[in-house]
Amino acid sequence: MRIEMLGQPQLAQERRTPTILAVDDEGAILDLCSRALKDYTVLKALDGQQALELLSQQPVDLILTDVMMPVVNGLELLEQVKENDPDQLVVIMTGFGEKEIILRALKAKADDFIHKPLNLAQLKATVIKALEKKRLRQEVLQLKQLDRLKTDFLGLISHKLRTPTTSLSLFMQNLTSGVIDLEDPGFASALQAMQQESDYLAKLIQDLLFYSEVILQDEQLNLARHDIKTLASLTLAEKRGDADLKKIKLRNQMTGDWPVLQIDKDRLHFVLGALLDNAIKFTAPGGHVILAGSVSADSVTISIRDNGPGIAEEELSKVFEKFYQIDPTHAGQIRGFGLGLFYARKFIGDHHGRIVMDSTLGKGTTVTISLPRPETAPSS
Repeated sequence: MRIEMLGQPQLAQERRTPTILAVDDEGAILDLCSRALKDYTVLKALDGQQALELLSQQPVDLILTDVMMPVVNGLELLEQVKENDPDQLVVIMTGFGEKEIILRALKAKADDFIHKPLNLAQLKATVIKALEKKRLRQEVLQLKQLDRLKTDFLGLISHKLRTPTTSLSLFMQNLTSGVIDLEDPGFASALQAMQQESDYLAKLIQDLLFYSEVILQDEQLNLARHDIKTLASLTLAEKRGDADLKKIKLRNQMTGDWPVLQIDKDRLHFVLGALLDNAIKFTAPGGHVILAGSVSADSVTISIRDNGPGIAEEELSKVFEKFYQIDPTHAGQIRGFGLGLFYARKFIGDHHGRIVMDSTLGKGTTVTISLPRPETAPSS
């Protein structure tokens, strides 16, 4: 079973020119709209059907539509547009003042009205007001989403930190109170277990700092030229301690010459580390994890392959969701925040790349990331 997650490219930071779709069966009105709205990109349609066809090909920021048109009239266009996208801005242009038309348009959630004959100053003012209203609405939505993310994340943190801190605290209490016999043969293994809990807690804190500083603040890519092969090999070497504890063999099969890429080193390091962590975590003792890759004319490919238990088809489509964690034993004790794959997908998308996961139950999982070569890489 394979799941492919296309890139989610980082949004351009510069303000782009809004696109207005003017819909009217009178060419003179369309020309008038183009002249009045020369600061915008203006698309034209002679009826609602043409408008719907244009909308299926590209998004627009605002629709200006007449009411009385052949094929699909303005009210029908409004209703279909709002049904498909309730947030799409639609301003009705009409020379009719009948209450029935106004009420039907309001019921269909028209965003504003302009009466014919068109007043150019009013047209421009209405467009500016509608676009500003949409911008403010999007900002409020983003703030609500960020607030919800922070709330969910804080709840997750308290849950994930509780187990290691409780274990360490209990161990220290027993040690200081004399309950633990230092001569007991089991003391060494208990001490080793506490060392593992301490290491895990340190990793959680490190991840927490990364998420709070880079993710929650939504920092921009810090692009620079780096040797991706060296970065991948170093990341693999960092995981050898965790792999040795489980007697898992790590193999590096990245050979040959690799090009230097324009990448955000920290984010790519995070991606590779998250993928290796998952492979090690879900592979049984005695298994293996292989790091491999290839170079083509337009891209480089890195794969991380394990011979673990694999992932069931019904779960494979969910693994890139925020906070989702596979729990084979259903014990609710899976370690980590459940954000590794979610942000791995995002960071690869920020680099205009893609990530693909193949998995077969009982045979293992392979995650492959592809990044564009320098000539097609994103610019800083």
